Parts: sequence; C-alpha cells; structure tokens
Amino acid sequence: RPATENIRILTESSYFLGKDKSKFLYLLCASGDFVKVYSVNTEETLRLMGGHADLVTGIQLNPHNHMQLYSSSLDGTIKLWDFMDGIPIKVSSLGFYLHLHFYPLSGPHSSVLLLVSDRFFFLWSDTFQLVSVKLTKGAGQDLESKELSVVLDGVGASVKHIAFGREGAYVVSVKDVTLQVYFFKRKLLNRFSLSTVKTKGGDNRFSCVVCHPTEDCIATGHADGKIRLWRNFHHRKEYTYSTLHWHHDIVMDLAFSVEGTRLLSGGVESVLVQWHNESSCQKDFLPRLGSPIEYISMSSDGALCCTLHTDNRITIINSNLRFSRSIQGLIKSRDVKTGLVVDPRTKALVLNGEPGHLQFYSLQSDQQLFSLDIVQRQYIHQAGLKQSDLVKVAFSAQGTWLATVEESEEVTDPELQLKLWFYSEETQSFTLNTRINTPHDNHITDMCFRDMDELGDDSLILVTTGRDCVFKVWVMVEDTDPEGKSAHESVSWSCDFVGSYHNYQATNCCFSEDGSLLAVSFEETVTVWDSLTWDLKCTFCHPPGNIRNICFGRLTCSKYLIGATDYGFLCCWNLLTCALEWSAHLNIVVLQPDPLSEHIAAVSWLSKESSLFVFKPNEPRPLYIQRNLCKEKILLAAFVPRDEPETISSEKYLWLRKSQLFFLTDTQELMTLSTKSLEERLTPSSKQLAVEESLPVTPFSLLLGKHRHQQAQEDTDLGKPVVHNKQEQASPAVKELLHTPAHVLPSASFLCTIFINSLLISKENKSAEEVADEVEMESEKADGDSDEEDVTVMEQEDTSPMELLGEMTCKLSKSQEKELRKIRKMDYSWIAAF
Repeated sequence: RPATENIRILTESSYFLGKDKSKFLYLLCASGDFVKVYSVNTEETLRLMGGHADLVTGIQLNPHNHMQLYSSSLDGTIKLWDFMDGIPIKVSSLGFYLHLHFYPLSGPHSSVLLLVSDRFFFLWSDTFQLVSVKLTKGAGQDLESKELSVVLDGVGASVKHIAFGREGAYVVSVKDVTLQVYFFKRKLLNRFSLSTVKTKGGDNRFSCVVCHPTEDCIATGHADGKIRLWRNFHHRKEYTYSTLHWHHDIVMDLAFSVEGTRLLSGGVESVLVQWHNESSCQKDFLPRLGSPIEYISMSSDGALCCTLHTDNRITIINSNLRFSRSIQGLIKSRDVKTGLVVDPRTKALVLNGEPGHLQFYSLQSDQQLFSLDIVQRQYIHQAGLKQSDLVKVAFSAQGTWLATVEESEEVTDPELQLKLWFYSEETQSFTLNTRINTPHDNHITDMCFRDMDELGDDSLILVTTGRDCVFKVWVMVEDTDPEGKSAHESVSWSCDFVGSYHNYQATNCCFSEDGSLLAVSFEETVTVWDSLTWDLKCTFCHPPGNIRNICFGRLTCSKYLIGATDYGFLCCWNLLTCALEWSAHLNIVVLQPDPLSEHIAAVSWLSKESSLFVFKPNEPRPLYIQRNLCKEKILLAAFVPRDEPETISSEKYLWLRKSQLFFLTDTQELMTLSTKSLEERLTPSSKQLAVEESLPVTPFSLLLGKHRHQQAQEDTDLGKPVVHNKQEQASPAVKELLHTPAHVLPSASFLCTIFINSLLISKENKSAEEVADEVEMESEKADGDSDEEDVTVMEQEDTSPMELLGEMTCKLSKSQEKELRKIRKMDYSWIAAF
C-alpha cells in the first residue's frame, strides 16, 4: 500500500562520486512500508526500497559501513540494504516479538537494541522492553535471531523516548515522569523521578530525550515546554539539572549538533530554536516553518539539519539556521472537506492542504506540485476560533475553470463565498475571475460543472446545491465593456436559474455524460431535470433514508442512474423506463464512477472494515469484490486516468486498464489497488537491473553472451532447432548476477543456490511426482510384479470419427495407472454394512 509519507526517523549520508570529488547528499526516511532515498540537492525521490510487509518504524546507517542501511518494521524483521542500489543484503527475523524500533551500536558493546512488545499485549499496552539482539551471522538472506536479552523494562513506545550516551556507554529512556539510565559496562541502572503534581501550569511529563555527543549530559523535553539538562547522573542522589524555557507548549523533539555546542528544539510553535552554551539568554530562532515540528535530525558532518513537520513536509536547514529547501509530500489536512478531485490538466490529486489552501499532489513524483491560496487570509492557530476554510472544489472538463466554496465554521449563520478561477497559460496559474458572496442562504452541499466540448464555452454551466432547499445554475455573462480585457477577463458568472422540490434540502448533484440531464437529490428523492429548459422530467424515491451519493452511468450504461442511501441501499434506476432496475442492501459510503469506462466503484463500511465492489450498472452482479480492503474507514475515492492503458494479465483487474483507483481513509492514508503480484512489487531493484539498455554490461556478461551466440549459430548451421530457455531469459537472479557491481553482491554461497535453480530446465510434460512414480514403476517391473497383466499397452492408431467428436479415450499417465491399480486391490467389503 503506498501510504502517505509517514516518516518516523530521518537519517543523512554523503559520499564521493567520480573523479571530480563532487559531494552528493542523500536523505533517507521511512515512509509507510517503504524506505525512500531523496536527493538533498534536487529534492527528487531517487529510490523507493520496498520489501517489508508492514510499517517501517526505524532506519539507521550501518555504523561499520555507511553505504549500508538497516530498516526495521512491524512485520518483525530487520533488513540490511545497499541503499545506493536498493538491493537487500540480509533479512533477520525476530519471530515471536513484535518489532518497533532498533538501534545498531558500534564500539565494544556492538549489538542491536530493539524496542519490542509481546504480540498478545501490543494492542492495549503502551509499555515496551528494550532488548539486545545479536543478529545471526550467516550466508543466507532469511535468518532468525533468537539470542535476546532484556536491557530495560517500562520503556515508552516512541523513538524519541530513547537515546544513547557518548560512545554508546549507556542508554537513557523516559516515560511519564521517570528517567532511566542504564550503564552497559557496569550493568548499573539509575532511575530518577520528577513530581507528578502540576503547579502553576507546569507539567513535568517527559516528551523526548537526547544525549550530548561528547559529554555526559542528557537533555529532556517536557509537556510544559521546559528543557532540562541533566548532569552527574552516575550517582542516584548527587545528580543536578538546569532548566531552559521558551516553548509555551510541549517540546516535541531535541537534537544536539555534532560537536555538542548547540542544542536544537522544536514544538507546536513551528519555530526551530537554537540554544547556545546551555543559557536561556543565548538562543537563535528560525520562525514560520509552516506547521509544528515533530522530529529533528542532524547530518553526520553537522552542515545540515532536517525537521519533519506535522503537515508531512521535510525542511532542510543550513548550519547557520537559514532555510535551504523543503520536500513536501501529501499534506495531512485537519479535515478533507473538498473530497478527492483530479486536475484534468496535470492528473494531480487536488484536495485540502494548508488551512485555506488547495494542494495539487503529483502521484507520479510523490510530491506537491503547488499550493493555491483560496481563502487569502492569515490563518491563526488558536483553538476555538471560528475561521474560514475551503469546503468544495470542482474542475471543468478541460481544467480551464476551477470553482471553490469557502465558508466559516459557524454552524447557524456561516459566511459563504463562491469563487470562479481561470487557468492562464501565460502565467501557468489560476487567477480569480468572479467572487460571489452568499451564493446560498445556508451551507453548500455539492457542486458540479457541465462541460460539453463540442459546444464550447457557451455550454459551460455550474450547479450548486444547498441546505436552503434550492439548487442554483450559474452561467458566464459577457462584460458590457470588454475593451482592453483578455478573453477570460471579459466574462463573469451570474445566477441563471433556481430550482427546488417540495422545500426539501438539496444534497447532491451530477450531470449525465452528454450534459442533457441534471440529477439533484432532495433528501429521500432524486429529481431529473432537462439542462436546456430546466423542466422537471421525472423523480425517483427509495425510502427510508436520504440519498447519500448519486452518479450517472457512462458509455453503454448511460441510461442508468445510481444512488446510495444512508440506510444501506444501493439503487439503480432506468432512465428510459423510469423504474427501479435493481437494488442491493449495502452500506455504501463512497460511490465513484470511472470517467473512461462503464465501471463504478462502491466502498462499503460494515463491522469495522471497508470493502470494495466494482460493477457495471447494467449488471446487478459485481465484476470485482475485495472484502476487508482495510480496517480504516475509507472516506473518499478517485479514478485517475492513466497516460497509457496498462497491460494487465489478470482478468479480475481488467477494469483498471485505463484508470487507477485511489482511496483516502479517515486516518488520511492514501492507498491504491495494485495489479502487480507481491513478488513484482517487492523486487524493484531486480527490475531496474533487468533493463539492459540503461546499464553497462560487465565483461563476464559480454563473454557469456558471445559464447551463447556462437553456440546458437553452430546449432543453426547443423540444422538443430534453437531452443530458448524461458526461465533463464525471465530470471531476475541471472540478470542481477550479470549486471550488479561485484562490491554490492551478496556472498557467493547465497547466490549459488539461486543461480543454479534459475538454470534448471523442468520437463514440461511430466511433473516431479510423475517422474518419481515412473521410477517406482520401473523397479516394480524389475521385480516381476504380478500387476503387469493389468497394464494396457496403447499403440498409435488412426483417429476414428468418434474420437474427432470428443469420444476419444484419454490416455492415463503411468502414475495414474499405478494409483488405479492400488484402488483395485483395496478391500471395500466393509462398506456393505451401510
């Protein structure tokens, strides 16, 4: 599942490439069940390393080889990668334990420390153990590590609750108001506790901890915004600490500089604070970073610093506390009110971003293309303050017009604004064309464009529905004084028609594919209107329950109208007969039609799981069913057209040829359905290495290829048929061996088995079981078995007319003949009693 960028730990590495000794910086981060490698210079994603079956919770550079990376996951495995080539070197499994975070240590106490919990108690326990594990040394990739020893009990679950002292001499953990320090060499544990009583707004609970790189000093962050610097903690009673205070709320993370002369802190204020010489008077600030700071990471040379923010953005900062660049993923908005909308021009996902902004997110590059300020007001981060936000978005078919609705958070009397934006090719951005104050007397519930390309801009119509029990039709009007204005500046939008139905609240609207009909739902009733005359043509009703979603069928299914009710019914009406075609009892929360085919995706929510149903309106039986798609509730979905139709071998995924389906859950995870098998998705490096045109071949590959070409030519000259080994040609193991640089290849003992197996040619006509049975038959014949009289020798004869009609007797294999003889010998007299 390509989830949103759920980055937990940031790590940086650099290396020299080529003779010019130019320096390339890489940013490594955990993202869902992948590990991403970014270029710090270009901000682009260089590599996506997949292989874990669950969330990646920790990454660390190998302390003995900085060209290698360890990753840990909730699937209970540790993977060692060559992150430059994206090749997994070794996989270690912990078996019974649930793996959370890990820390490879260098020095005399070289081992891996893991934060683990028993699988049976993980769901309701927030206390974990820090254990030491010696990873199994072996030649294989899949190794089990069972030598576990507990280092600390009662450890918090966050990676920010654990830190290691200078040279790995001790480990520190914090939880609630308790700080623990364990010294490895002396095997001594010191525990310190703060007061639990909150006085004058103070809250002593620990939020994070970090250790000084060269001195015995521990820095801890607290829930009340204070920072404490602990010293002399080798003694239980003679310890001391000093206090730094600037943050007005919880300190979310801390980080020391490489030399230890500076301390960095971040929190909800979106300000990076730099402390000098442990003094509250000497500090610097980098303000207005956009959103609260969750994590801080320093580069190994101290030249750069990274901050991870709650809006899923990585900010790269220079050592002089100056902003350098940022890497923005899918912004985690407070509430996605706009839904998932696809920009027709860029095929980007468009949804709520920063407060009052619209983000355009590229699915191909996994980065934000740009952010459009819709509300154009300064957002104030204050709880309880009623502010305006973006709630509805709609694009015209060509993406030239954008309609947005913003409203205040007032429930009874909201401030509404409808804005129409035009995309300018000259400026490559949207410019505001029309602003309409109070387009409805109450909240706007839905809106959509009618855009028929063959009729031009005259056919462009916008419809909005509201809780004021009406729907309104908005059209473009020519300006009376068009002199000196461009084409889009010479027009504006105004209301052309207002419709209602029995004073019911209007909830949803959509146009048919040809734009001739408009469907508007009013509570329990769906009304169909002629878009030229605005006459009411027919109504459909399916009580009890209000209409939750409606959509028209497309292409060959354009005569159908689909609706879902909040009482758990999915209905299909025939527009020609004005009758209910079929209905199904499903609690549909998302109804999304594919713009390039007849398929419609419906997502249901039942028993705390989301299920997917894909169907055509003319067939009541679904084409595809995926139950328990995820445990989270799916709130939104969108079909994104592909640039080129995908070649799909599996018949059950043919409906995904032209478009790809994306989901957004209530936890704001972005997911999609993959048509590829698990093996294809988990070996991206093998695919990259298999592209022979883009990689230089090794001398061994050239030599082997030349020898094969000569051998094939000799066989052709002698009249022998050239047989191509399909397994050898399609084997990623062989191609990876021939094209992978030698310094990153695994051990030869590991590659030997894979390489030999890839070269073996299986017999196409006989399975392994048949070959084994054939050997047994030959041994039985050698012993003069009496069953030979039952063996029928079948000679090749001319095919009779009856055989051509399908009456031919099938020839049994020798293994089947053997099984038949065994059945004949068995005694079935016991069954006579029944």
